[in-house]
Amino acid sequence: MTEKEKMIKELYYDPSDKGLAEDRIYCKNLCFDFNRLPFDEEEAGKEILKKLLGSTKEHFYITAPFYCDYGYNISIGNNFYANHNLVILDCAEVKIGDNVLFGPNCGVYTAGHPLDPKERNSGLEFAKSITIEDNVWIGGGVQIMPGVTIGRNSVIGSGAVVTKSIPPNTVAAGNPCKPIKEIKP
Repeated sequence: MTEKEKMIKELYYDPSDKGLAEDRIYCKNLCFDFNRLPFDEEEAGKEILKKLLGSTKEHFYITAPFYCDYGYNISIGNNFYANHNLVILDCAEVKIGDNVLFGPNCGVYTAGHPLDPKERNSGLEFAKSITIEDNVWIGGGVQIMPGVTIGRNSVIGSGAVVTKSIPPNTVAAGNPCKPIKEIKP
Protein backbone atom coordinates (compact mmCIF):
# COMPACT_ATOMS: atom_id res chain seq x y z
CA MET A 1 0.00 0.00 0.00
CA THR A 2 1.40 3.42 -0.94
CA GLU A 3 1.75 6.24 1.58
CA LYS A 4 -0.99 8.13 -0.28
CA GLU A 5 -3.32 5.14 0.03
CA LYS A 6 -2.52 4.91 3.75
CA MET A 7 -3.20 8.64 4.17
CA ILE A 8 -6.55 8.47 2.39
CA LYS A 9 -7.55 5.33 4.37
CA GLU A 10 -6.83 7.25 7.62
CA LEU A 11 -3.90 5.02 8.62
CA TYR A 12 -0.50 6.17 9.87
CA TYR A 13 1.49 7.39 6.86
CA ASP A 14 4.83 9.03 6.11
CA PRO A 15 4.28 12.62 4.85
CA SER A 16 7.88 12.79 3.61
CA ASP A 17 7.02 10.25 0.89
CA LYS A 18 8.19 11.53 -2.50
CA GLY A 19 4.78 11.16 -4.15
CA LEU A 20 3.01 13.05 -1.35
CA ALA A 21 5.68 15.76 -1.41
CA GLU A 22 5.15 16.17 -5.15
CA ASP A 23 1.37 16.37 -4.65
CA ARG A 24 1.84 19.11 -2.02
CA ILE A 25 4.16 21.10 -4.29
CA TYR A 26 1.62 20.92 -7.13
CA CYS A 27 -1.12 22.05 -4.74
CA LYS A 28 0.93 24.87 -3.19
CA ASN A 29 1.81 26.19 -6.65
CA LEU A 30 -1.89 26.30 -7.62
CA CYS A 31 -2.69 28.05 -4.31
CA PHE A 32 0.08 30.55 -5.07
CA ASP A 33 -1.36 31.19 -8.55
CA PHE A 34 -4.86 31.65 -7.12
CA ASN A 35 -3.73 33.93 -4.28
CA ARG A 36 -1.79 36.31 -6.51
CA LEU A 37 -4.61 36.93 -8.99
CA PRO A 38 -6.17 40.40 -9.03
CA PHE A 39 -9.65 40.30 -7.48
CA ASP A 40 -11.30 41.24 -10.78
CA GLU A 41 -10.08 37.99 -12.38
CA GLU A 42 -12.78 35.88 -10.74
CA GLU A 43 -13.20 33.43 -13.65
CA ALA A 44 -9.48 32.70 -13.80
CA GLY A 45 -9.55 32.05 -10.05
CA LYS A 46 -12.47 29.64 -10.44
CA GLU A 47 -10.59 27.72 -13.13
CA ILE A 48 -7.56 27.33 -10.85
CA LEU A 49 -9.79 26.15 -8.00
CA LYS A 50 -11.56 23.64 -10.26
CA LYS A 51 -8.14 22.23 -11.18
CA LEU A 52 -7.06 22.20 -7.52
CA LEU A 53 -10.11 20.85 -5.67
CA GLY A 54 -11.45 17.30 -5.86
CA SER A 55 -14.91 18.50 -6.83
CA THR A 56 -16.93 21.69 -6.99
CA LYS A 57 -20.45 22.52 -8.00
CA GLU A 58 -21.40 25.42 -10.25
CA HIS A 59 -21.71 28.29 -7.76
CA PHE A 60 -18.88 28.88 -5.29
CA TYR A 61 -16.58 31.69 -4.23
CA ILE A 62 -13.38 31.59 -2.21
CA THR A 63 -11.80 34.89 -1.23
CA ALA A 64 -8.00 34.86 -1.39
CA PRO A 65 -5.85 33.97 0.32
CA PHE A 66 -6.73 30.29 0.47
CA TYR A 67 -4.40 27.43 1.38
CA CYS A 68 -4.65 23.64 1.38
CA ASP A 69 -2.27 20.67 1.38
CA TYR A 70 -3.46 18.47 -1.48
CA GLY A 71 -6.73 19.88 -2.82
CA TYR A 72 -7.91 16.59 -4.30
CA ASN A 73 -9.43 15.51 -0.96
CA ILE A 74 -11.75 18.56 -0.83
CA SER A 75 -15.28 18.61 -2.24
CA ILE A 76 -17.45 21.70 -1.97
CA GLY A 77 -21.17 22.03 -2.61
CA ASN A 78 -23.25 24.61 -4.43
CA ASN A 79 -23.41 28.18 -3.09
CA PHE A 80 -20.22 27.74 -1.08
CA TYR A 81 -18.56 30.92 0.21
CA ALA A 82 -15.30 31.32 2.10
CA ASN A 83 -13.97 34.65 3.33
CA HIS A 84 -10.23 35.52 3.54
CA ASN A 85 -7.67 33.11 5.01
CA LEU A 86 -9.37 29.73 4.83
CA VAL A 87 -6.85 26.93 5.49
CA ILE A 88 -7.83 23.31 4.81
CA LEU A 89 -5.33 20.60 5.73
CA ASP A 90 -6.91 17.92 3.57
CA CYS A 91 -4.82 14.83 4.25
CA ALA A 92 -8.16 13.01 4.60
CA GLU A 93 -11.44 13.77 2.87
CA VAL A 94 -13.15 17.11 3.55
CA LYS A 95 -16.78 17.09 2.40
CA ILE A 96 -18.56 20.44 2.44
CA GLY A 97 -22.26 20.55 1.54
CA ASP A 98 -24.44 23.10 -0.23
CA ASN A 99 -25.03 26.62 1.14
CA VAL A 100 -22.05 26.63 3.49
CA LEU A 101 -20.51 29.94 4.59
CA PHE A 102 -17.10 30.44 6.22
CA GLY A 103 -16.10 33.65 7.97
CA PRO A 104 -12.49 34.88 7.76
CA ASN A 105 -9.50 33.15 9.33
CA CYS A 106 -10.95 29.65 9.61
CA GLY A 107 -9.11 26.33 9.65
CA VAL A 108 -10.25 22.83 8.76
CA TYR A 109 -7.65 20.33 9.94
CA THR A 110 -7.84 16.62 9.11
CA ALA A 111 -4.16 16.09 10.00
CA GLY A 112 -3.00 14.76 13.35
CA HIS A 113 0.08 13.44 15.08
CA PRO A 114 0.51 10.54 17.51
CA LEU A 115 0.25 11.36 21.21
CA ASP A 116 3.12 9.04 22.11
CA PRO A 117 6.35 11.06 21.70
CA LYS A 118 8.33 8.12 20.30
CA GLU A 119 5.72 7.56 17.57
CA ARG A 120 5.39 11.31 16.97
CA ASN A 121 9.18 11.68 16.61
CA SER A 122 9.17 8.94 13.98
CA GLY A 123 7.52 11.45 11.63
CA LEU A 124 4.37 9.45 11.04
CA GLU A 125 1.03 11.27 10.82
CA PHE A 126 -2.61 10.32 10.56
CA ALA A 127 -5.69 12.06 9.23
CA LYS A 128 -9.42 11.83 9.97
CA SER A 129 -12.07 13.04 7.54
CA ILE A 130 -14.28 16.07 8.20
CA THR A 131 -17.84 16.58 7.00
CA ILE A 132 -19.73 19.87 7.00
CA GLU A 133 -23.32 19.24 5.97
CA ASP A 134 -25.71 21.56 4.07
CA ASN A 135 -26.75 25.05 5.25
CA VAL A 136 -23.97 25.56 7.80
CA TRP A 137 -22.54 28.93 8.81
CA ILE A 138 -19.03 28.88 10.26
CA GLY A 139 -18.17 32.15 12.06
CA GLY A 140 -14.82 33.92 11.81
CA GLY A 141 -11.79 32.34 13.41
CA VAL A 142 -13.33 28.88 13.84
CA GLN A 143 -10.95 25.91 13.96
CA ILE A 144 -12.35 22.46 13.04
CA MET A 145 -10.37 19.42 14.24
CA PRO A 146 -9.90 15.93 12.70
CA GLY A 147 -12.85 13.55 12.54
CA VAL A 148 -15.59 16.13 13.13
CA THR A 149 -19.01 16.29 11.45
CA ILE A 150 -21.02 19.51 11.64
CA GLY A 151 -24.71 18.73 11.14
CA ARG A 152 -26.96 20.44 8.61
CA ASN A 153 -28.46 23.85 9.37
CA SER A 154 -26.00 24.52 12.20
CA VAL A 155 -24.17 27.71 13.15
CA ILE A 156 -20.71 27.68 14.73
CA GLY A 157 -19.93 30.86 16.69
CA SER A 158 -16.82 32.90 15.96
CA GLY A 159 -13.63 31.73 17.61
CA ALA A 160 -14.91 28.22 18.36
CA VAL A 161 -12.59 25.23 18.43
CA VAL A 162 -14.66 22.29 17.20
CA THR A 163 -13.19 19.09 18.68
CA LYS A 164 -16.35 16.94 18.60
CA SER A 165 -19.19 16.51 16.14
CA ILE A 166 -22.08 18.98 16.32
CA PRO A 167 -25.64 17.73 15.76
CA PRO A 168 -27.92 19.18 13.06
CA ASN A 169 -29.96 22.34 13.75
CA THR A 170 -27.63 23.56 16.50
CA VAL A 171 -25.96 26.81 17.49
CA ALA A 172 -22.60 25.89 19.02
CA ALA A 173 -19.67 27.97 20.26
CA GLY A 174 -16.73 28.07 22.63
CA ASN A 175 -13.42 26.36 23.25
CA PRO A 176 -14.07 23.52 23.20
CA CYS A 177 -17.14 24.09 21.04
CA LYS A 178 -20.39 22.95 22.65
CA PRO A 179 -24.04 23.14 21.61
CA ILE A 180 -25.77 26.23 23.01
CA LYS A 181 -29.26 25.94 21.61
CA GLU A 182 -31.37 24.14 19.05
CA ILE A 183 -32.38 25.94 15.86
CA LYS A 184 -36.10 25.48 15.29
CA PRO A 185 -37.46 26.24 11.82
